[in-house]
Amino acid sequence: MGAMGAAEPLRSVLWVKQQRCAVSLDPARALLRWWRSPGPGAGDPGADACSVPVSEIITVEETDVNGKQYSSGKWQKMERPYAFTVHRVRRARRHRWRWAQVTFWCADEQVHQLWLQTLRELLEKLMTERANHAKESLYELNIDKYDGIVCVGGDGMFSEVLHGLVGRTQRDAGVDQNHPRAALVPSPLRIGIIPAGSTDCVCYSTVGTNDAETSALHIILGDSLSMDVSSVHHGGTLLRYFVSLLGYGFYGDLIKDSEKKRWMGLVRYDFSGLKTFLSHHCYEGTVSFLPAQHAVGSPRDRKPCRAGCFVCRQSRQQLEEEQKRSLYGLESTEEVEEWKVICGQFLAINATNMSCACPRSPRGLSPAAHLGDGSSDLILIRKCSRFNFLRFLVRHTNQGDQFDFTFVEVYRVKKFQFVSKTAGDEDSSVEGCGKKRFGQLCSDHPPCSCAASSSSWNCDGEVLNSSAVEVRVHCQLVRLFARGIEEPPRREWHS
Repeated sequence: MGAMGAAEPLRSVLWVKQQRCAVSLDPARALLRWWRSPGPGAGDPGADACSVPVSEIITVEETDVNGKQYSSGKWQKMERPYAFTVHRVRRARRHRWRWAQVTFWCADEQVHQLWLQTLRELLEKLMTERANHAKESLYELNIDKYDGIVCVGGDGMFSEVLHGLVGRTQRDAGVDQNHPRAALVPSPLRIGIIPAGSTDCVCYSTVGTNDAETSALHIILGDSLSMDVSSVHHGGTLLRYFVSLLGYGFYGDLIKDSEKKRWMGLVRYDFSGLKTFLSHHCYEGTVSFLPAQHAVGSPRDRKPCRAGCFVCRQSRQQLEEEQKRSLYGLESTEEVEEWKVICGQFLAINATNMSCACPRSPRGLSPAAHLGDGSSDLILIRKCSRFNFLRFLVRHTNQGDQFDFTFVEVYRVKKFQFVSKTAGDEDSSVEGCGKKRFGQLCSDHPPCSCAASSSSWNCDGEVLNSSAVEVRVHCQLVRLFARGIEEPPRREWHS
């Protein structure tokens, strides 16, 4: 494995179609090359060398090698091969372009992760020049002549486009995004995602896979899928929007620690996850929420969101009826409905607008969460032992019910607020449980062994440092070039 600085080439010996090849990536020239190298060392490229400009790479994905058979003796030497696939443009005759792919194999996981990270970072630099570039461009672009915006990247790139599109729509409509109760205007444009990230949670939860070709076909067909967006406010200021996860405690600490270790590449998430798990910090605070009485179903009904979802359609109709009654002064839904208040010590507080499924967790954090029902699944993990928390985390990777624990509570909500105990002590004007109620509830549990007073929020992979937030779900605020996860076709029986 060759080391690589800011503009130094990356060079490794990898396998392509069971042939030993030298592979190089030159960031300065933005060029990927590979050539056969049967002898020791990488050697120099010959006339048969293949090359692809990074600008003509469509996406790079980790290749699943489970269950594959390797008949060649070369593969038998690899106890566990790792692979990544580069999807690229191939030029054919008569000025025609064709889609092509090449898969690179190696036996070293660190080499494998280094190549994935380096290629993805180069692809991101081609698309945007700096952080929030996509968001800023959408504020300046004349969007009237477009049907949609297509982005190539991961969840971070999608979040930039989302913020730019939602923010631009509100600005044009004269809506103040900083007002927590503002009725946001849906965007007329759809967002298309060609997945090229590390988790691709949004794509996986809306299409059922992070396959680039599948996503491209949905865009070509012009599919449309409406999706909820939640706003996060502190006081009179909008902090961020999110569509997948807002997590405090475990997931907030994890993402904050991983940001300090970006030099480690993708493995930083595993490292920070282990470190956060061993730290076992819990946080005291107050959660207040308004149940989503309009929503059909519950977080534990084992009825996942699928294409043409009845739950999303019916929930939106009931929510619109509630809003009409409130608009005409027949009743105020917030006065009729009762806010629920929970105080305690929490290892994690998670809000999910979708299942948050990904290749590592095929069912996600909340398998029955719905994309467009105007609600969020609020998951509270109270203080428990490390072993029990580990049992809870493992449930995300199998078919078990991750909510079937005494220390886990889940609610379907349309609004919620959280105030940490430190923020409540500093601001006596915040409504919620008083010190007496905190002390009474927490006296039933052993005192927390950690010294941490407040955590951060993981807001779709971005860090938010606020100990008091107000969250509201905006029903079907954006649309994607997608149709939802389809049920597998039934087998046809032939006589």
